[in-house]
Amino acid sequence: QVQLVESGGGWVQPGGSLRLSCAASGLSFSFRTMAWYRQAPGRQREEVASISGPVGSSSTYADSVKGRFTISRDNAKNAVYLQMNSLKPEDTAVYYCNTKGSTLPWGQGTQVTVSS
Repeated sequence: QVQLVESGGGWVQPGGSLRLSCAASGLSFSFRTMAWYRQAPGRQREEVASISGPVGSSSTYADSVKGRFTISRDNAKNAVYLQMNSLKPEDTAVYYCNTKGSTLPWGQGTQVTVSS
């Protein structure tokens, strides 16, 4: 049974940092291109970053997060991470991980709130 479990969200002031984690189980993880997505209230879910498998030699970022967010992976742990720095209020959203193209069932996500 495929399962994605996101964690690491929370409340942070503008300019702060958070590191999100996603643990994947029930799938062949290493060779999949993985991605982080986010959905803000009243908006469609959007992809913010992706990382290729198996060694993460290629990554992509949405223009809105480029230079502030870094995606990484640990295949030994079936995990993908999102380091988020210089957070802005507009980064407030529920964050999810999935494959690029979102081919797996969605997890519950992790809430990130950026406000003063």
